[in-house]
Amino acid sequence: MSLTLQQRLARIDVRVEELGFWRERETLAVENWQFEGAPIAMGDFWPKKDGTVTFDTEASVPEHWSLEDVRLLIDVGGESLITLTPIGSGAEKRFGLDPFHQEFPAPARRFKIRVDAVARLPFGEPVREPRLTRAHLAWIDQPVHELALLLRQVSEAAHFLGAHEVVPHLIVAAENTFATLDWPSATQDYVARTAPQHGQQKIWQLPPLKANPEGLRQDHRASVSRALKDLTAALKELKARYPQQGKLGITGHAHIDLAWLWPYDETRRKARRTFNTALRLMERFPDFVFNQSTAAYYAQIEEDDPALFQEIVAAVKSGQWETIGGMWVEPDTNMPTGESFVRQILYGQRYFEQKFGVRHRVCWLPDCFGFSPALPQLLQQGGMDSFFTIKVNWSETNKFPHDLFFWEGLDGSRVIAHTFDNPVRGYNGSTEPEAILGTWGNFRGKTLHDESLLAVGYGDGGGGVTPEMLERQAQLADFPAIPTLSPVRVEDVYARMHAIPAAEIPVWQGEIYLELHRATLTTQSHTKRLHRHAERALITAETVASLANLLGADRPESLELAWRKVLKNEFHDILPGSGIREIYEDAERELGEALATGLDAQQAGLSALVGQLPKGEAKNALVVVNPDLHARPVRVELDGQAIALDAVVPPLGILVLDDKELAPTAGLSVSKQKLENSLIRVTLNADGTIASLFDKRSGREALAGRGNQLWVYPMDKPRNWDAWDLEDDYVKNGQELTSFESLEVTESGPHRASIQIVRKFRDSTITQTLQLFANSPRLDIQTDLDWHDRRVLLRTLTPVDIRSDLATFECAFGVVRRTTHNNTSWDEAKFEVPAHCFADLSETGFGVALLNNGKYGHSIKGNVLGLSLLRAPIYPDPLADEGEQSFVYSLLPHAGAWHEGGVREEALDLNQPLLAIRASDVATGVQTPIAVSGMAAGLGGLKASEDGKALVLRVYEPAGGRGRLDIAPRAGWRLSGPVNILEETVDRAAGPDLNPFEVRSWLIQPS
Repeated sequence: MSLTLQQRLARIDVRVEELGFWRERETLAVENWQFEGAPIAMGDFWPKKDGTVTFDTEASVPEHWSLEDVRLLIDVGGESLITLTPIGSGAEKRFGLDPFHQEFPAPARRFKIRVDAVARLPFGEPVREPRLTRAHLAWIDQPVHELALLLRQVSEAAHFLGAHEVVPHLIVAAENTFATLDWPSATQDYVARTAPQHGQQKIWQLPPLKANPEGLRQDHRASVSRALKDLTAALKELKARYPQQGKLGITGHAHIDLAWLWPYDETRRKARRTFNTALRLMERFPDFVFNQSTAAYYAQIEEDDPALFQEIVAAVKSGQWETIGGMWVEPDTNMPTGESFVRQILYGQRYFEQKFGVRHRVCWLPDCFGFSPALPQLLQQGGMDSFFTIKVNWSETNKFPHDLFFWEGLDGSRVIAHTFDNPVRGYNGSTEPEAILGTWGNFRGKTLHDESLLAVGYGDGGGGVTPEMLERQAQLADFPAIPTLSPVRVEDVYARMHAIPAAEIPVWQGEIYLELHRATLTTQSHTKRLHRHAERALITAETVASLANLLGADRPESLELAWRKVLKNEFHDILPGSGIREIYEDAERELGEALATGLDAQQAGLSALVGQLPKGEAKNALVVVNPDLHARPVRVELDGQAIALDAVVPPLGILVLDDKELAPTAGLSVSKQKLENSLIRVTLNADGTIASLFDKRSGREALAGRGNQLWVYPMDKPRNWDAWDLEDDYVKNGQELTSFESLEVTESGPHRASIQIVRKFRDSTITQTLQLFANSPRLDIQTDLDWHDRRVLLRTLTPVDIRSDLATFECAFGVVRRTTHNNTSWDEAKFEVPAHCFADLSETGFGVALLNNGKYGHSIKGNVLGLSLLRAPIYPDPLADEGEQSFVYSLLPHAGAWHEGGVREEALDLNQPLLAIRASDVATGVQTPIAVSGMAAGLGGLKASEDGKALVLRVYEPAGGRGRLDIAPRAGWRLSGPVNILEETVDRAAGPDLNPFEVRSWLIQPS
């Protein structure tokens, strides 16, 4: 009778399953377990399940067993670190124990077992009723193990090769293998061995089963060995007829989310488990190469387990362990400032170089939710010319067109980028034929290059590679028609890609926008705002201390430890808001500490700076410090009092005013219907929205409808990924909040005026205070939320009297321009997009910007400026965004384009107001520790150099222009360099001092 190929494959699968039932020749239960020092029997539930618990016992291997073939099979009911310690002599061995790693080689004839466990699974799921479910020693019949695995791979390869002409030959080879096997059939042993089979488990009542059924006899075992040898030879013959196609570089990997569905303390344990597992695999498989990114992980291992850290150092030196990535963590790349990216790379590369003697060329970010166009330039300056991700494959609307390409950043810098499309768990790959054939088949760059990459190992929750993955990889070396598999170092794969002629490689220019996970720009917005303020506080603290140093004060102290807290919490499942409640408790505590450190350092810097000012007659002076590279009007709040003056503070300058000179700018007035100064006039509607925003300088009305509309969307219920996703149909059930509880004037000048409006939505309260400084061209909208509703999105919308097909959004060290229409599916997919401190819509001669001090989710479609203020998902944190939080957003009408109308400067003023301090016995006037003039530039940072010998000034071109920049430190200092972001001297071609979107750094040294 003729069967189809699929029917024959199904028959092979049934027989392979049966073969596996004879894998364990003999077994021996491991008993006498202690749980936290008290006896626990097999099958018992844990007496307690909070925190980390400990299991202990000892095991003895029977003398007639071959020790190298003995395995401990164990499942205690949770994720664990298992330690096996020989009794007598020999080194202890540690492994991670989880659902994918439950079999371990015996280290000696007699050994102790210790298991440190938590009642959780790798993705943080609680084990509600954890119990000790399995613990026994097994004498593995190695030929049976190898043959069963090889036959599974033959079947899988035949299935996934589809219509390839080698498939019938593979099936015949497997069928011939079974035909040569001499197999046992004694009833009691046979029934007991095959009882786990799926069909047998469905029988109403199995007969009594033999407790320890016999394994294969020696003649049976000999037939297995012959069959294994013959099948291997048959595969090699087929390989000669049907050569392997393509190449995949296999890198062992364990993606460990620094915090996600588990708290950070659990991550520390996950890292120890995973890294021990990887090291033990290196002992068994000498060709195995494992990669692990993230300097922060190594730093925590160095602290938690110094012996493990030294093992890793040795493995790095031997070449089996590849540190990679060059960053402190794998951060989100939509929301951090450019200076945060600099510190990720600076502190990451320095750590790897100091501890392992390596500097990385590949930026390893497999799992981030879109990528800033600032990155290529910063990677190049940080020594990285290569970039890896797979997340571009997750876009739901448009398929990213390349998987081997140059990624060109804002300034024109390029890095070579590669992504693979593995149909089996993505970057948490494996080596079975489906993953191998699928990944190679999906590789579109094969016309350019004959090799792609595949990262293998369980991940997200860690765990890493299993022995079976490496055994499969070794067996597949003999297979026909599949890609060649080679253990690789990732940086070596990229080095070969760099040998491709550059003219042949396609180029993707600008941001890499992920058409998914848009809500990560808004979820857990309180954490996002804390992060924004902590970043700014540290940058400003370094700047003020450096200015004081230029005036003669002591060298600034390093704030690296505070920066590390900020960088850690930029991790791509912390800052985006996609984690459990516990990690936001940790994040807000740590970011609060970093913020406090920055603010304290600012005050210390101000005090030091005042101590260097010239002495004078002013007994009660106001010292105002400008921490940025553009002149600013005096607009500060000191001791709860607003101050708005006609005076201006120069870039990186210090203005000292006597109290007698603090007269406010004239022209401020307020009523319940109107706020007005000499620059703008704001008129309110009866419902509290803005009826008019009139720019007096240009004589233009800014609005095309009611401004500052507040909308709630109770249909914010994504089909997947609750905290991550925002569906495009959320707008279909929007409700504008048009009524209010109260509207009153709360501040009437003369420096600042305010109107407060209180609104209610169900169980939540929204209090907005419209504020106008006497000298400000922008309307600030201080927003205080007391939120107690779930799965509701809160947004503000403002239609403006502007027509333009492009809008401008601030990003790290620059801007991104996006369309305001939906002409194409690419345009339509960008209904929620990232921006930092501002988004702007301008036509020739006039524009309106929407500024903020802690928000990231924006939209500008048509003429409507939109900003997402809050979400309230229930997974994985049922209380995300619950309770009180505060932030400010602003409306700014302006003349000209955004870069001509002071948009960036006002956004910086909102996020980092001028610093002010009282002083006595000082001279009034202006001090300029360093004069920066010429074209408009943005300040990246002004800090102490890492070697302690100089200061570092970093600037960037923010708008796509080019021109001259003059930098003149005060007497006693000189400018040298330039340097890259690693603070190493670099050459630079002659030309303008700043090119479009260029980031430049210099040393400022004592002369």
